[in-house]
Amino acid sequence: MSLGSRGGSLRLGFSRFDQPMGLARTADGVAVACRQSIWSLPANREIAPRLAPEREHDIALLARTCHHSGPLLGHDLAWDGARLWLVNTLFNGLVTIEAPWSFVPRWIPPFISGWVPEDRCHLNGVALAEDGSGPLWATALAESDRDQGWRDDRLGGGCLLQVPSGEVVLRGLAMPHSPRLYRGVLHLLDSGRGQLLRFDPASGRPTVIAQLPGFTRGLDCFAGHAFVGLSRIRESAVFGGLPLQQGDQALQCGLAVVDLASGATVAHLWFRSGVEEIFAVLALPGYRHPVLVGPDNDADASQTVWMVPPPPA
Repeated sequence: MSLGSRGGSLRLGFSRFDQPMGLARTADGVAVACRQSIWSLPANREIAPRLAPEREHDIALLARTCHHSGPLLGHDLAWDGARLWLVNTLFNGLVTIEAPWSFVPRWIPPFISGWVPEDRCHLNGVALAEDGSGPLWATALAESDRDQGWRDDRLGGGCLLQVPSGEVVLRGLAMPHSPRLYRGVLHLLDSGRGQLLRFDPASGRPTVIAQLPGFTRGLDCFAGHAFVGLSRIRESAVFGGLPLQQGDQALQCGLAVVDLASGATVAHLWFRSGVEEIFAVLALPGYRHPVLVGPDNDADASQTVWMVPPPPA
């Protein structure tokens, strides 16, 4: 989904991808991690005003190339200035996406005994250093080395790990996601409690910035604000019984904008129907009304876009 504004009105656009769960800004646009592939969507400012409705969009993100990775249960996606990192949840590790390989293994937690296609700890989040030097933090749902072992302690077995040491610096989280470094401060989501946290490595203690009415997953920070994705809880063996479900407040799916200084929710967008889960959130600084064109024009019933260089003189 693309979200922007035009003439003081909120504008939404939808584009179909196959199980998208990761988003990242790259050197030339945006990357999207899907069920069996990673799509690259280069940004184009020149073509944007020509797309329908004309003279409204200020940036176009157009699906053009695809890296076939095979199924990886990929979650967070991040760009360090040179390489694209993916949290390879199926193989319990951090990898880079590089041709001709499906993926290049880079790091696994020390409690994981090897690179095997078994979702043992449900590693799901990564925070890159702001100077582009690579991953510094990761989140997992459990310290398990057994296939699907994370399901046994999903209510409080979540943890925050340092990378590359693998030291577990914070335990007792309920299905944590989306660690992010912003202005030198680490933020993350204690998803099963619906919380946005700030973590201080010196003290080893988290601070709750905001309590939100949904399963928090997907985070980006910009201009002193956190943009947090919220999902409704699916009643299943995975999500049942989470602390978030103990209150009387109705759970929401959508986007909350939180002032990082005060913790106040200053804006929100709730989906009343049709959308139940948010996996990733990405801000596009400098643009107000993006248009996103995915790989399947027929399914989207959207316009077809051809990107063609100027003809020879």
